[in-house]
Amino acid sequence: MGKDPRKPKGRMSSYAYFVQTCREEHKKKHPDASVNFAEFSKKCSERWKTMSQKEKGKFEDMAKLDKVRYEKDMKNYDPPKGQKKKRYKDPNAPKRPPSAFFLFCGDFRPKVKSEHPGLTIGDTAKKLGEMWNGSSAENKQPYEKKAAKLKEKYEKVRTPNFLFSL
Repeated sequence: MGKDPRKPKGRMSSYAYFVQTCREEHKKKHPDASVNFAEFSKKCSERWKTMSQKEKGKFEDMAKLDKVRYEKDMKNYDPPKGQKKKRYKDPNAPKRPPSAFFLFCGDFRPKVKSEHPGLTIGDTAKKLGEMWNGSSAENKQPYEKKAAKLKEKYEKVRTPNFLFSL
């Protein structure tokens, strides 16, 4: 499936506007010269790093305007059948509660870390998973009860507005 030609053009960053401006300046000075992209990019990057915040401000303003344009265009954009429109997450939405396993991990991770200090994050997670799977139903019960309470509380806090943004 190809790209939808009706989809709004993505938004540009302040650095992208800066590079675009550099490219236009370079074309004016050297209209017939071909551009070595790697060298050109490196020079732009070095120049950007040495620019003051005031100099960058012009490009940041351009990026802010483009962001507004992009968000407005995306609100009016209806993707073709089979594609989903990107959902925007509400920053005020309540956070989903942790599962019983994650509550268990919260209690036992420090213990596993102290017993096996050299374990990587992945290995620690594997160890915790093994411990959880090896636990009896009665050892899991307090975590499952706590998870159920947190889920119940979450369901009460979550309003119908948040149902559509999840």
